[in-house]
Amino acid sequence: MTDTSTATPKKSIFDLYPEELESLLIDIGEKKFRSAQVLQWIFQQKIYDPSSMSNVSKKTRAFLEDSFEHKFPEIVSSLSADDGATKLLLKTEKGHNVEAVILRYKNRVSLCVSSQVGCKLACSFCQTGKLGFFRNLTASEIMSQFAIASSIVKKEGKKISHVVFMGMGEPLDNYSNVIKSVNLMIHEKAYALSPKNVTISTSGVVPKIETLSKDTKAALAISLHAARDDLRTELMPINRKYNLDKLKTALLNWQSDTGKKLTIEYILIKDKNCSKTDAKALIKFLHGFRAKINLIPFNSHPGMDYDKPDEKTIREFQKYLSDRSYPAPVRYSKGMEVSGACGQLAAK
Repeated sequence: MTDTSTATPKKSIFDLYPEELESLLIDIGEKKFRSAQVLQWIFQQKIYDPSSMSNVSKKTRAFLEDSFEHKFPEIVSSLSADDGATKLLLKTEKGHNVEAVILRYKNRVSLCVSSQVGCKLACSFCQTGKLGFFRNLTASEIMSQFAIASSIVKKEGKKISHVVFMGMGEPLDNYSNVIKSVNLMIHEKAYALSPKNVTISTSGVVPKIETLSKDTKAALAISLHAARDDLRTELMPINRKYNLDKLKTALLNWQSDTGKKLTIEYILIKDKNCSKTDAKALIKFLHGFRAKINLIPFNSHPGMDYDKPDEKTIREFQKYLSDRSYPAPVRYSKGMEVSGACGQLAAK
């Protein structure tokens, strides 16, 4: 009997860039145009089971079957809200639960993906931070969220056009796997999403922001939520390590290197960060940036003492920014009725 206990785990198809997969297929004697057909099945047709690749040789199908793992996480539950959001609870092969959220809009479909099981940053307004940190997701586990969501919306005659790394976890704390995932999403021979439509959101891991422009063309969003060090440290403990001055320097360098507009995510919390003083501090922080500010009224969830501001406070804060030439749309989160909105993901 063969001992399989020490067998090397199979790679995922998502562990390779298209040119790496092409090279492997050519090495086993496959013609280049046949290799291209395999890529079309995987990345354009989103068919991952080799047995379904009808115009691919038996030899190549057998190679793909033997060489790669084709299992996806189990869908534990799928909850849909009336506003077009669907929250997926997925169980990984290691038994951990993670969440991804499909967000359907009139002219696009976005997917919010998780990059970690839990999160160690412990932001005071976020449910995920209450879980603590368990582990990083692999590139395959991140891409599986995309593949599963794509198969769901494909049945509706739609496709995922935007991806945001705003689910569970801090993406830049799982740097290599996140970079691999976003670069697969935007690779012209893979899923070919527009780089401006794939967004990495970070709480401000400064050393990784400083290398980001060299490693990917994806867009960047900053979870800011306060532009005063004392308040931001209260809301986001990461600010003790990487304060606003350090963060601003890294972001200005990223913008200089990429020429891209920066997105600022700002959750509005009643009696906490939406006074005129806070608006003034935000304008001061934004000096020198080309930026858009997404204002997100706080989404309530159990165990949180915070609440969202009234409509008057929201509009006054927005007006202060827009009067100073900063676009500041108010984003009311989708998926609240299924606990799939911003800050509500807790693998439940």
